[in-house]
Amino acid sequence: MKYPNSFRKSLWTFLFNAGSCNGCEIEMVALLTPRYDVERFGIKLVGSPRHADLLLITGPVTRKIAPRLRMVYEQMPDPKVVINVGVCGVSGGAFYESYSLIGPVDDIIPVDVYVPGCPPRPEAIIHAAVKALEKLERAEVAS
Repeated sequence: MKYPNSFRKSLWTFLFNAGSCNGCEIEMVALLTPRYDVERFGIKLVGSPRHADLLLITGPVTRKIAPRLRMVYEQMPDPKVVINVGVCGVSGGAFYESYSLIGPVDDIIPVDVYVPGCPPRPEAIIHAAVKALEKLERAEVAS
């Protein structure tokens, strides 16, 4: 059986909460349940950014969390991909124009795939992971 290019490699994922309401995290935890079971595709959560290929970010970026987000991003080995989950990381969402926000995630680190929604559906997060994996594989072939 021939597999699509996006399922040839495991995708180790590190979750980073930049200050969200945890709605997006609940949907990401749903991905690990038997209904979606993303581990069968090789998508695995890891506890250290040093082991991760993919950085999943949720929430708006506050002034206090921005340096930590940069540090986590820099700890990841190359090639790496970043997915911004939820509308808060794009525009601030419900926290728009808050005094403590520094801006969208892509002002701090580069973002490869966006998953809009408040919160986004688990299917949308899986679709974004497949797109990120394709981008990661193209980066590996280019290097």
